[in-house]
Amino acid sequence: MKKIIIPFFCAVLFSTSVAAQQKTTAVKTEATKSKLTPKDVIDNYLKALGGRDKLEAIKTTIIDNSLTVQGMDISMSTKKMGNKFKSVQTVMGQQMTQVFDGEKGTFDQMGQKMDIPADKIADLKKSKTVDALGYDPASFQTVNVEKIDGKDYNVLSSDKGKYFFDASTGLLYKSESKEGTAIVKSYMTVDGLKFPGEIDAEGNGQKVIIKTTKIVLNSGVTDADFK
Repeated sequence: MKKIIIPFFCAVLFSTSVAAQQKTTAVKTEATKSKLTPKDVIDNYLKALGGRDKLEAIKTTIIDNSLTVQGMDISMSTKKMGNKFKSVQTVMGQQMTQVFDGEKGTFDQMGQKMDIPADKIADLKKSKTVDALGYDPASFQTVNVEKIDGKDYNVLSSDKGKYFFDASTGLLYKSESKEGTAIVKSYMTVDGLKFPGEIDAEGNGQKVIIKTTKIVLNSGVTDADFK
């Protein structure tokens, strides 16, 4: 999936590199090497969200979102348990369903089923119930500090993309990958833990606004949901 914070439904909309956005960003920012390690940045992020132990105690989630894509309103409900997920999107009265059982997955749109592409499976197998726990410090070698609009961000880079963490709060602000860019506009608090409340995403010329309307933790999800 992610890895940054965008639902998988959005990821499949994006098919082009964000090299152009990255190039533009590089011109507008100043980068210096940080004294922090990638582990420091990730640990600070998890602490800002509410703490690693509390996040690891989440075994299942149900997250309801509203999405706006090219003027269309889409409702989406996603259930997760470890690396398993089921996402149901409803647009203009039609439903689209994505299911991943931990090994394989399918898209189902109006009765037409397709397998999730093989190049996505490896990453999906590594995913966590809470996406933030999926960051591996070993994937990043150094931390750069970039100043955007006068504000400092600790930036982690890998072959998967760039991740910008607010130097003052520790929270993830922006991610850039081959699928597109995503900016976390706000966070919401549920049971003392922070989750993205609104995300602006863009890729392949499409803009997506994702708003989280409801989050349920450790309730209402069973293995049967992913069959």
